[in-house]
Amino acid sequence: MKKPGWLLSLTQHGSKAPYLLKQRSSEGFVIGTVALAVFTKDMFLYGMIVPVIPFALQERSHVSHGKVQYWVSVLVAIYGAALLAFSPVLGWLADRSSSRRSPLLLGLLALLGATVLLNVGNKTGVLVIGRVLQGISAAVVWVVGLALIADTVPQERLGQAMGYVGLGMSVGILVAPLLGGIVFEHAGYNAVFAMAYALIGVDIVLRLLLVEKKVAARWDPDDVDGAADTSGQTEDTQTVGRDAGSSPHLDQKEVLETNSRPSDPEKGAMDATAAANDSTEPLAEPARQRRRDKLPPVLSLLYSRRLLAALFASLIQAALLTSFDSVLTIRAANIFGWRSTGAALLFLPLVIPSFLAPLFGLIADRVGGRYPASLGFLLGCPPFVCLRFIDENTIKDKVTACALLALIGLFLSLTFPPIMAEISGIVEAKEKQMLATGRQGYGKAGATAQAYALFNMAFAGGCMVGPLLAGFIAQEHGWSIMSWVLGLLCGFTAIPTFFYLGGFILKKQ
Repeated sequence: MKKPGWLLSLTQHGSKAPYLLKQRSSEGFVIGTVALAVFTKDMFLYGMIVPVIPFALQERSHVSHGKVQYWVSVLVAIYGAALLAFSPVLGWLADRSSSRRSPLLLGLLALLGATVLLNVGNKTGVLVIGRVLQGISAAVVWVVGLALIADTVPQERLGQAMGYVGLGMSVGILVAPLLGGIVFEHAGYNAVFAMAYALIGVDIVLRLLLVEKKVAARWDPDDVDGAADTSGQTEDTQTVGRDAGSSPHLDQKEVLETNSRPSDPEKGAMDATAAANDSTEPLAEPARQRRRDKLPPVLSLLYSRRLLAALFASLIQAALLTSFDSVLTIRAANIFGWRSTGAALLFLPLVIPSFLAPLFGLIADRVGGRYPASLGFLLGCPPFVCLRFIDENTIKDKVTACALLALIGLFLSLTFPPIMAEISGIVEAKEKQMLATGRQGYGKAGATAQAYALFNMAFAGGCMVGPLLAGFIAQEHGWSIMSWVLGLLCGFTAIPTFFYLGGFILKKQ
C-alpha cells in the first residue's frame, strides 16, 4: 500500500517532532521573526547612520563640508540601488528553494559583512561596498520574509499581519536615528555598531528557531490543515493563493482537474468569470495567453494593471519616506543649529504615528485596501507642501515642523499595510483565473516570492530616487521647491491607487 505523502515525508525526516513545534511554526512567531528581521536589517542598520553619517564623513573620511550633502545622498541611494538589483534574483531563487528559512539565514552573512565594513571603513569606497551589502541583506528580508508571511497567513488576515511588519519598520525608523545620534555624540562611532552586533545575534537565534508551516506539516499535518480550514478558505483557494510549493493541501494538477470537471459546467463558468473579474486583467486572446504563460512569473505578473498600480504606489511611498534621510538632518542643522541628537529627535514625530500600522492593516482587511491607501496619499499632500514655511529658528517653526512631520507619518502609515497585502492578493487572483480557464498555473514553485521581489524592486527604486530627488532639488532650487514637488507627487499617487488597488473600480464585478 502506498504511503500518503505526509507520512512518507514524516518517515524520511524522523518521527520525533522538534521541541515547541506548534509555537515555532505559529503565525505569531513567523510574523514576529520577519518583523524583527525588517527592524534589524532594513531599518535599524539603515536608519541609525542617517544622523551619524554627515558628521562621520567629515571627521572620519575627511570629506569637505561642501561635498557632505552629495555623499549623504549617494550613500543613501546606493542602498536602494542594491535592493533594486538583487530583488528579482532573490525572488526567483526563493520560489525554487525548498525552504524560506535558509535564504533568511544566508542574508545574515551579507548583513554581518556590511556592518563590519561600515564600522571599520574610513574611506568612501569602503562605505559604498558596505551599503551595497546592506542592500543585499535587506532584499533577502523583504522578498523572502514577506513571501514567508504570505505562505503562513490567510489572505483575509494578511493586511493586519503586514501591519505588524510595518510596525517593525516603524520602530526601526524611530529607534535607529534616535539611538544612532545620541550614542554617536556621547560614546562614539564604535558604540553605535556595538548595538548592531547585539541585535544581529538575537536575529540569528530567532531564525534558527523558526519552523515553516510546510515543515511542521511533516509531524502535525492535521493541525496545519485545520488552521487553514478555520480561515474560511477552501482547499483550492488555499493552494493557489499561497506559494504552491509550500502548501500542505492539493497540488496544482489536482486543483486544475477539480476546476475543469464537467459535472457542473454552469458553476465552472461562473467561477471562471469571478476569477477573471478578481484579477482585473482583461482576458487576452488564446495565442497571447499562451505566450504570456510561457514567460517567467516575474514578467507575466507585470501584465496586471492592478499590480502596476500597487508597484507605483510602493515606489512613491518609499521615495517620500526616504526623501527626509538626505535633507532633514542638514535642514535642522542649518535652520535650528542642531547636531546629530537634535536631528534624530526630529524623526520622532514622523515615525510615532506609524505605530498604528496594525490597526490600519485591520481596517484594510475589513474594507479593502483601495480607500485607506488612496486617502493616505491624498491627505499627505498638504503637510508636505506646508513644509516650505519652515525657514526660521523660532519655537513656532519648530512646533510646526513637528506637527507637519507627524501628519505626514500618519497618512503614509495608512498606505503601507494595504499595498503589501495587495501583492499576495494579486498573485492569488491571477492564478485562480489561470486555473479556472484551463491554463497552467505557476506550478509547484509558485510566484509569491517573485511578486514580492517586484514589490521590493519598486520600494528599492523609491529608496534610491527619494533621497536623490529631495537632496538635489534642495541643493539646487531650495527647500521650498522641494516641499512642493514631494507634496504634488504624494497627491497624484492617490489617483492610480484609487482606481486600481483591489481591482479596476469601474469594472463590473
